Amino acid sequence: MSRLAWLNGLSAEEARAEFLRCCGVRTWAEAMARARPFASDAALYEQADAHWAATGPGEWREAMEHHPRIGDVSRLREKYKATGAWSEQEQRGMQGAGEDVIQALADGNRDYEARFGFIFLVCATGKSAGEMLGLLRARLDHPPEQELRIAAGEQAKITRIRLEKLLAP
Repeated sequence: MSRLAWLNGLSAEEARAEFLRCCGVRTWAEAMARARPFASDAALYEQADAHWAATGPGEWREAMEHHPRIGDVSRLREKYKATGAWSEQEQRGMQGAGEDVIQALADGNRDYEARFGFIFLVCATGKSAGEMLGLLRARLDHPPEQELRIAAGEQAKITRIRLEKLLAP
């Protein structure tokens, strides 16, 4: 049985739980569970994008609550059990980071949260700790509304990667 067939065959509650692993927005996960069955992986991705496009600032902030801070690898397994392994893979670029970069990320995260009121969210897959630090620092100068939209775009990228993992054999 393909993973898509498996996903299509889940109960609505089970499907919601799986979609919440991909994006921590309750209304988005419910919409995705209702959109089943999907004819193809591409149809699932299209629906995911459409339902994300229908969200707004409240949902974007809700999504951020389901992510660990970049560089906070020690909390991944603890607080984010349902997505911890995925988050750890996504933040693989933190491996081998020097103490100075790790500390700069911790400081930058604190400054970012104080400025914007939400965590720094970036699609970390394939990025080194230094790259993520550079992005964090560059984004600190954005106006709050612009930064929230950028973070929402990063969430969309993360969601797509997690949906691909969900459907991977």
